[in-house]
Amino acid sequence: MSAGEGIASARLGNWIEGFEGDAAERGQTRAQWELLRIHWAGKKQGVVRGLLEEIKRIEPEQRRAYGEDVNRFKEHVERRLSAIDAALAAREREAARRAAAVDVTLPGRRPALGSLHPVTLVIAEMEQIFAEMGYSVAEGPEVEDDYHNFEALNFPADHPARDTQDTFFLEDGLLLRTHTSPVQIRTMLARRPPIRVICPGRVFRNDNDLRHSPMFHQVEGLAVAEGITVGHLKGTILAFMRRLFSPETDIRMRPSFFPFTEPSAEVDVTCQNCRGQGCEVCSGTGWMEILGCGMVDPRVLAGCGIDPDVYSGFAFGMGVDRVAMNRYGIPNIRLLFDNDERLLRQVRG
Repeated sequence: MSAGEGIASARLGNWIEGFEGDAAERGQTRAQWELLRIHWAGKKQGVVRGLLEEIKRIEPEQRRAYGEDVNRFKEHVERRLSAIDAALAAREREAARRAAAVDVTLPGRRPALGSLHPVTLVIAEMEQIFAEMGYSVAEGPEVEDDYHNFEALNFPADHPARDTQDTFFLEDGLLLRTHTSPVQIRTMLARRPPIRVICPGRVFRNDNDLRHSPMFHQVEGLAVAEGITVGHLKGTILAFMRRLFSPETDIRMRPSFFPFTEPSAEVDVTCQNCRGQGCEVCSGTGWMEILGCGMVDPRVLAGCGIDPDVYSGFAFGMGVDRVAMNRYGIPNIRLLFDNDERLLRQVRG
């Protein structure tokens, strides 16, 4: 071995020894491997790059041996970096396999079950209660015409409900129904007494505050037969409310006016959020307005081809969303439509 070759071999050995020592310390993780690669094989400031640039400062008679050593060192670095990369990749695949593996000795996990919306739960419960009281369910279209939504229900032409501030009007004289009372009209036009139906469904009004929503749900009821009185109306509502809420629930009836009933009344029910003590939901009164009701106006019966001298009836309508608020102690009607899963988990049926 010549003196030049000895120098070259020692030089190469030192380079390799330095790299291997660094690799042993910084080749255990992917982040460390990346730092190792940049430091030794980086194209801009890597050690190998620096050694190649240094060749122009080597004595001419030693440049060939120096260049060969640098190339051998470069090949060694690339091979070792590839080997470390492959080892890390194998380790990562094994870790991923272990993480995805199922330990059959662990206790089972209960599947997450879905839940019906509070409004859906209340409607189903109300339908069940009224079914046991002898009522059937009647349905109708959500897009109505003026006759079924207003005229047949004895609304005068200048009634505020016909105004665009209260009603969503569509083209060609159509509108989004403001109540499910049109279903009562369609039922009386199609059937002869005795009639006992409830009419659940969505309705639409231009109204939006803490206890009102532009789209909400109603359940209306209609009973038409011979000899029906206000006593039957009050008894039906009281029995229904006590079945829906609790046997201690009370109601109060306040005189009111509706175009399609005479006499008419607003019905309040004991606030279920505070049990009648007064709270934000009931504005401190202890009562929650729950429905409107009354005896069907004879002109409405006559307009549907039912003789008011023979038959009488009562009708009532309640907002299901308001009932759901009372039923589950929900303080703000907007919570029913925020799509918050936490609410569904709390009222899961």
